[in-house]
Amino acid sequence: MVKILGTNLQAADQVALLRTLGLLLQIGLTLFAADTFGLSLQMEPLVHVFVLEVLYLSLTLALRKPLFAKERGLFIALSLDTLFWISWLYFSGGATNAFISLLLLPIALAAVTLPIWAPWSLTAISTLAYSLMIFTVPESQMHHHGMDMSSHYLGMWFNFVISALVLTTSVALIAMRMRRQDAQLAYMREGQLRQEQLLALGTVSAQMAHQLATPLSTLRLLLDELREEQPEPSITVVEMETALGRCEHTLTELRLATESIRDRRQRPQKVTELVAGLKQKTQLLMPQTELNWLITCAPKQLEEQQILTDMSLTPAIMALIENAARASAETLGVAQVDISLDSAPSEGQIYLQIRDYGAGIAPSLLPQLGTLLIESPKGLGVALLLSHASLERLGAELILANHPQGGTVAQIRFTLLQPNASATTTETL
Repeated sequence: MVKILGTNLQAADQVALLRTLGLLLQIGLTLFAADTFGLSLQMEPLVHVFVLEVLYLSLTLALRKPLFAKERGLFIALSLDTLFWISWLYFSGGATNAFISLLLLPIALAAVTLPIWAPWSLTAISTLAYSLMIFTVPESQMHHHGMDMSSHYLGMWFNFVISALVLTTSVALIAMRMRRQDAQLAYMREGQLRQEQLLALGTVSAQMAHQLATPLSTLRLLLDELREEQPEPSITVVEMETALGRCEHTLTELRLATESIRDRRQRPQKVTELVAGLKQKTQLLMPQTELNWLITCAPKQLEEQQILTDMSLTPAIMALIENAARASAETLGVAQVDISLDSAPSEGQIYLQIRDYGAGIAPSLLPQLGTLLIESPKGLGVALLLSHASLERLGAELILANHPQGGTVAQIRFTLLQPNASATTTETL
């Protein structure tokens, strides 16, 4: 029954239930089992202890969710519980109380729910209190029916210390390992969800690309006929041909990227080639955008650096640049984007940073962008999700942050390939 009830309760409720059962156990032993277990009760101070403990427990039960949401709050509550247990034990026989091992209850709760420093702290408090109670045991209680009980009480104290050490080491380490595994499982579930979303997006994209091929071919034929009928094509026809050529180029790149990803065609590429390709594409596809390039790396050093790429890398970076240009245009009225390149050879990385002059991103959305699909009228969620997935597959890392002077910064951290690794990769390809 308790197991079924515990599975349906949250962690804060489970801790509250155990603490309530501990108080009921104290009251039950005091009122109904004192003679049975030979407890030496001091009723007047015990009444004060119970009154304070009931008030304290009622307050913490009412505030359990905000109180236990933080580790500090739960540790303070368990520390006070330990003090109440010590008070009850002291006024019901002290070290001679047969239930002295109940001091292990707060330690066990701390070992399961809190970092390892918490059970160690409670163990120190409990051991110190137990030791003081050993030294304050009256001489009359040390001898029972002519027998010297000092060695027995000392053995109980030693057994308590051993049990507390087991809880603070073995149980705490097992609980810490389980929390780490839970975190890894949660990360894997998020990754699986992201892969499912990417698979769905990839399926839809492939279907749409297949459906677009025929209309684009028809438009190309109609545009060719229109050019033949007009010896001097109008500006409208020229703009239509430019837009249609861009659509055909994008569709071709999509097909090549799909084949590259399917066949896992990854290759080393010089950073200078990547930068040159980005400049060419932005001039061709985004002529109205004002791009400010800042390359702090030495040209000779940059020429030697290589990163791992495939057909999806350039579209992923272009999506980030287009998002930045759109954000700047909405705020400044001008599509202005700053792109900087910085190298850290000692760390084996190179940083490509894209900054816009938009309104920035809400802090609550920063952890979700790039990892989950979010509701956004601008469509930033899908573009960033695809860019993040493409960069992650190549061993790169995408970090989003708000710039102190306004706007958003998207930093891509590439891992530089070692010369011998580059040669090996080239041979395998």
